[in-house]
Amino acid sequence: MFFYTARPGGRRYRPVVGRLPVPLSGAFAFLGSAGLVLGLAGVGELRAGWVALGAFAVLGALLGRRSRPVAAPLIGGVQWLFYNGYVVHRYAVLGWAGGGVECARAGLLTAVALLAACSATWPRRRVRAERWVLHGLPNGEHR
Repeated sequence: MFFYTARPGGRRYRPVVGRLPVPLSGAFAFLGSAGLVLGLAGVGELRAGWVALGAFAVLGALLGRRSRPVAAPLIGGVQWLFYNGYVVHRYAVLGWAGGGVECARAGLLTAVALLAACSATWPRRRVRAERWVLHGLPNGEHR
């Protein structure tokens, strides 16, 4: 079932873009993070650094763009688990490098997903309002 929407003043109907539900966003975050870890291992970048963290941030932005804003903490949490377990501490062992470091990493991944999810829900265009001219011609002249 498709829902259609029309912008005010427009004549074309466009299908409403649906967002992924929260459990499906978590599943895609899990599969995407696992694939990203394999890809980083293939190119030799499986170490804690800006390249791996940036790749996870880009993946979070792509997932957040298609997800609801409520799913952002789940996406960020799953990505943090993969980043901490496979990139930072290796061999699927979670480690704790201190509250400031780990909270900053998890917060960054969650914030990127939330920003992308929220920016996808904003309207794409401003609503144009027609100017009504009382007692005159449309260009502002009077008779």
